[in-house]
Amino acid sequence: MLEAIRTANRETRVQYGLMVVFGSLCIISAFAPLADPIRLTVVGTLFGFTAGLWVAHLVQILQRAVKSQTAAETAADST
Repeated sequence: MLEAIRTANRETRVQYGLMVVFGSLCIISAFAPLADPIRLTVVGTLFGFTAGLWVAHLVQILQRAVKSQTAAETAADST
């Protein structure tokens, strides 16, 4: 697993790193001794950032797959 992360491009590693950071902060803030409205707001915001990064990462992977498939089809059609 670590080898797959090391060979991933820079954008993917940054996205994974940010997901780990925001996810960890989300868990930590869930157990923080804060007032309930503040804790709920912080946890919700951090979870939103984490989920947003995850969705953006999935869209990026899908775009790369479509781009490579289109390039492969174009190369096959030209021969």
